[in-house]
Amino acid sequence: MPSPRVAVIVVAAGSGTRLGAGGPKAFVGIDEHTMLRHALRGVFAAAPAQVVIVAPEGREGQALTEATEAAAERRDLVSVTTGGATRQASVASGLAAVWPAVEIVLVHDAARALTPGSVFDRVVHAIDETGWGIVPVLPVIDTIKRIEGSRITGVVDRAELAAAQTPQGFRRDVLDTSYAIAAQDFTDDAALVAAAGHAIGSVEGDALAFKITTPADLERARSLVAPHPIAPARSSIDRAARGPRVGVGTDVHAFAGEGTLWLAGLEWPGESALAGHSDGDAVAHAIVDALLSAAGLGDIGTHFGTARPEYEGAHASAFLARTAAMLGEAGWAIGNVAVQLQASRPRFAARRAEAEAALSAALGGASVSVSATTTDGLGFVGAGEGIQAFAVALILPA
Repeated sequence: MPSPRVAVIVVAAGSGTRLGAGGPKAFVGIDEHTMLRHALRGVFAAAPAQVVIVAPEGREGQALTEATEAAAERRDLVSVTTGGATRQASVASGLAAVWPAVEIVLVHDAARALTPGSVFDRVVHAIDETGWGIVPVLPVIDTIKRIEGSRITGVVDRAELAAAQTPQGFRRDVLDTSYAIAAQDFTDDAALVAAAGHAIGSVEGDALAFKITTPADLERARSLVAPHPIAPARSSIDRAARGPRVGVGTDVHAFAGEGTLWLAGLEWPGESALAGHSDGDAVAHAIVDALLSAAGLGDIGTHFGTARPEYEGAHASAFLARTAAMLGEAGWAIGNVAVQLQASRPRFAARRAEAEAALSAALGGASVSVSATTTDGLGFVGAGEGIQAFAVALILPA
């Protein structure tokens, strides 16, 4: 196969801190496949190109496996390199792996996993026509306010604004020289190239090219790639006789997992992990069961059990965001949630406020309170074999 004139650098080295998935974002499951695998579907749906995947250190082999399976007959066009400490350093690492004959380089974020192949082709066509750097964009729909602190000081004309997406494309010589002289970190490649004095143009983006950053974004992506669109959650409770409702949830997990402990939406370095299909976060799981019970929506096993492989290893933020969404779909709003944790370790009091804030944020701002106690040495909790949590949730008609 002749060397292609286009290369696509797929940046998959991000940590995914805001997603709260406990690992590199590109390797989180959307369905039975990872975010990276879905991103590569769009890449390989476009015209043939060299594909360079920039992976986190230690994940190069997994990235290559995902790429070769997605590439099929184009697997000879694929390579993997290791990312750097910043996105800019990661792109530079990918750029160093681009073949000499390549004339156009596209840089794409794996987090924009559902980007169609047509967007890649549009970007390449526009570069061929103009010689400029090209960015796919969507118009800004919301009214944009200018603020100082908490005070609104003016309105920004949204006709002058656009939301940038990826892949962003450039002539190879332009991108090489721009990276060579970059003296600071930029938010994206178009900003770096523009700072070097080169023209940047735009083409129409695509609504599917949204960036998966938060648990809510991940749930949106999952609903879009499901074999059948996810129907809105339906409560078993008669709508005609609705009032405030209370649900109770409980969960138990043993200290037997690999890695570090995740509890109440937080990571606890140095503590033994809990066993479970996900991360074993008994506090979060008890909250989920309490909310689902109150709304008549079943239980955690129904919606997040082993039949849902995308939740394997997932953390509290993913479970709670989807649970809050299901309640909203069924016509309920969360009033408040109270949880009691029974554990001999970790020592919880010092991080109580942090845990409550994390759980509340995952539920869209709903009030969450957590108390912790021991069992005076009695039972499996007292023996340090595991933990248990009990939750009570109040929900209201939306």
